[in-house]
Amino acid sequence: MFRQLREDIASIFERDPAARTTIEVLTCYPGLHAVYVHKLARWFWTHGLRWLGRFTSHVGRWATGIEIHPGAIVGRRVFIDHGMGVVIGETANVGDDCTIYQGVTLGGTSLYRGAKRHPTLAAGVVVGAGAKVLGGFTVGAGAKIGSNAVVVKEVPAGATVVGIPGRVIEEAPAHKDARFAAYAVEQNQDDPYAQEIQKLAEHSAELEQALAKLKEKLAELEKDERREQLRAVK
Repeated sequence: MFRQLREDIASIFERDPAARTTIEVLTCYPGLHAVYVHKLARWFWTHGLRWLGRFTSHVGRWATGIEIHPGAIVGRRVFIDHGMGVVIGETANVGDDCTIYQGVTLGGTSLYRGAKRHPTLAAGVVVGAGAKVLGGFTVGAGAKIGSNAVVVKEVPAGATVVGIPGRVIEEAPAHKDARFAAYAVEQNQDDPYAQEIQKLAEHSAELEQALAKLKEKLAELEKDERREQLRAVK
């Protein structure tokens, strides 16, 4: 357990430049507290003490602002940064080295008991603040979910998803040495949808200019035709 705690503290230092000392991390990081309260709640849950597991989870929610159902599976070195308002549902599975920011919901859309209702985050997934991942599908390893995105279908490994509903704006193979992206944001990252819309707008402007020139030419031709008709009359 102490080895795992050291791993968790080290992972926080790696992903949060605001972390200064081990004591600060141990005492002032609710995401760390929530993960360890969940370990206790999960132990009760898996040993048939379902009410006690739920009650422990409820106490953890009250103390940290983070709600993790005792039925959820949380891997190693999971970092919940800031954390207020995070909700992780009963059948969710959070893989190793995932990072989750405040206001995230890993929710379910099915009402059937016993079904896989909540998402699975593979290793190294980053979920930005306010994002909602809803359904029993998998978010591939190393994927990034942008802040406030609403994801309702499977995400390929290494992809970046933004928007409502979530759409893939970048798809790249995940690899072990991929650089961590805080809040799932990369610098100079363009949305291909926005680029295509910009191209359409530019093309539309070009067409308008061409049409204006064509109208001018037609007007000149009409004037020339009138002149010819006047000459013919004379």
